[in-house]
Amino acid sequence: MNITMTNMGGPMMGGGGGPMSGGAMRLQADQATVPHGTVSFLATNRGSITHEMVVLPLPEPQIVGTRPIGGDGKIDETGSLGEASTTCGEGAGQGILPGASGWVSITLAPGRYELLCNLPGHYGAGMYTQLTVT
Repeated sequence: MNITMTNMGGPMMGGGGGPMSGGAMRLQADQATVPHGTVSFLATNRGSITHEMVVLPLPEPQIVGTRPIGGDGKIDETGSLGEASTTCGEGAGQGILPGASGWVSITLAPGRYELLCNLPGHYGAGMYTQLTVT
C-alpha cells in the first residue's frame, strides 16, 4: 500500500499565522480497503518538511480526524500498531525527510484504522485518512 504525505506552501513555522501558516497538509492512501493479514505500507514524503505515518485502531463510532489534540500539538498514540517514521528505513524513527520514503509491515485484523502523521500540529492540519480492513 502506498501512502503519500504532502504539505502545500512553505515551511510550517513562522510569523503571525502560528504553526499552521503556509498551507494545508495531507496524508493519502492509494487504497481505502485492504484484506486482513500482513499489510506493507510505503510512506513517501512529497512535502517540504518531515512527516511520519502511524497506524491506530479506529473504534466504532469514532470518526477519522476527531482524536483529541494535546497541548503539544499531538494526539495520544496509545494502542499504535506501528509506524513508518525512518528516512529510507523500516519502522519507527525521527521522521521521514522531504523526498524520502519509509516503510513498515503490520498484521491487521478486520476493522477500521486511522493512518496519520503525529508530528506536532500535523494531525490538526489534516494529515489523516481511514483504512478499512476486511
